[in-house]
Parts: sequence; structure tokens; C-alpha cells
Amino acid sequence: MVKLTMIARATDGLPLVEGLDDVRNLQDADVYKHQAKALFKNLSSGQNDASRMSIETGPYVFHYIIEGHVCYLTMCDRSYPKKLAFQYLEDLRNEFERVNGNQIETAARPYAFIKFDTFIQKTKKLYLDTSTQRNLAKLNDELFEVHQIMTRNVQEVLGVGEKLDQVSEMSSHLTSESGIYADKARDLNRQALIRKWAPVAIVFGIVILLFWVKTKIW
Repeated sequence: MVKLTMIARATDGLPLVEGLDDVRNLQDADVYKHQAKALFKNLSSGQNDASRMSIETGPYVFHYIIEGHVCYLTMCDRSYPKKLAFQYLEDLRNEFERVNGNQIETAARPYAFIKFDTFIQKTKKLYLDTSTQRNLAKLNDELFEVHQIMTRNVQEVLGVGEKLDQVSEMSSHLTSESGIYADKARDLNRQALIRKWAPVAIVFGIVILLFWVKTKIW
């Protein structure tokens, strides 16, 4: 199943959006998020020119596609069908380009498209069960082939014997950005609650006011 989803600008590695609930129950989540950030940095520096690739890391596999200067990345169990993983990324790409395509190049801050997480979570649910009729049809789709997509090891891609201090350096940036991202998520939830209940509160207030005025008159 899908464990992690991140989208970043391929030209500079700037993270644009991340699946908020993806790593809640994932062991060593920070390690894999650090690796994802390192992959974005690697791709933005031009060290890897493949537009599609699968990268093995422990019991999981990163899959990514690069389209329109944006890198769409997911991490799945090794047993998860490669074909479904890339179709999941294609679904994200199509919607992200449709909704945010004209704002990608001008985005100046990390996680500028936090609202797209709603679509990520909705789409991820469609790909949870590989045995559904929908997903079986996708697996049997001969027009969508992934056999030629290269599979490599994460150490091979990031550099054999990559220094731990490089990962630690990225960790501090990730921690800071994650905090900002969480604050924005809370703000969005708060705004949603206000929009939902404000009309109810106004109506209730009007009823109370009318009742008070009525008692004063009588």
C-alpha cells in the first residue's frame, strides 16, 4: 500500500505538498522523509535525468515521475504493484497540473499547495485494495506499461556511503518545514469549522435576540 506521498518542484527541490496522514503509523518515518528530500535535491541538481524510476529502500520502494518541472513521489510496500503505483502518481499529476499548473513556477515557500492533500487522501483510498475491479482493470491495462522503468537502490542513487551528516543537515530543514506545514493544516481546519458553524451561531444569536426583545415588549 501507499506509505508516503510528496510533490516537489524538480528545478530546485522545493517541497510543494505532502500527504498529511501518510506517515502517522510508519516506523522510521523521519528516515524515509529525509531520503525523499535527498532524492528531490539529487534530481534538482541534475544528477539523475530519468523522468521515471523506482528506488528500493529497506522494505519499501520509492516511485517517482517528473512532468512539467514537478516531481511526484510515492513510497509503497515492495509487494505493492509497480503499475498501480505509477498510475496513482499519474492521477495526482493530472489533477495537480489542472488545479495548480500556472502557480508552480512562482511558488516561493515550502508546502504552498497544502490544500491538495485532500485530493491525495481521496485518491490514495482508491488504490488501497489492489483486488478491486477498478484496480484489477488498471493492472490489466496493456497500454500502461512499466517494465522499462528502471529500478535502483537508494544508496546507488544518492551516492554510495552517503554521509549521515548530510541527512542530518536536511533533517533540520525538514523539521522546520514540517512545523510550518502542521500550523497551516491547523489553520485550515479552524477556518473550515468557522465556515461550517458560523451561520448556525448567527441564526441562534438572532433567535435569542428576538426572544429577548419579545420579553421586554411584553
